[in-house]
Amino acid sequence: MLKKITARHFDLTAEMKERAEEEVDRLTRYFDSIVSAELVLDTERHRHLAELKVNVYNNTITGTGDTDDMYNSITVAVDKVKGQLKKYKGKLKHKRPEAITEVIDTLTRPNTDVDDVDT
Repeated sequence: MLKKITARHFDLTAEMKERAEEEVDRLTRYFDSIVSAELVLDTERHRHLAELKVNVYNNTITGTGDTDDMYNSITVAVDKVKGQLKKYKGKLKHKRPEAITEVIDTLTRPNTDVDDVDT
């Protein structure tokens, strides 16, 4: 899973980045085939906003958390995405799992050409 964490209007500490990565990694318990996750952390005065976008098979799942503490905002956003992933996983049981794995393989495959790589 590709992870991208962005901080707006404040400096992201190593501790906060580590905690955010741990929270995002826990999402794989609920759905194995997550292609990528993008977490945007934003601060406006006393308002701390965390927005999490998770790309899965042909869909993007989004959750936001808005509290007075950034750590709580991250937790709220991840919890919202967890619920949506559980619902999405239930819907996928009726579809063809072979098609899902093919699409995930094509999305996560690197775009390098063998002839262009220097050895």
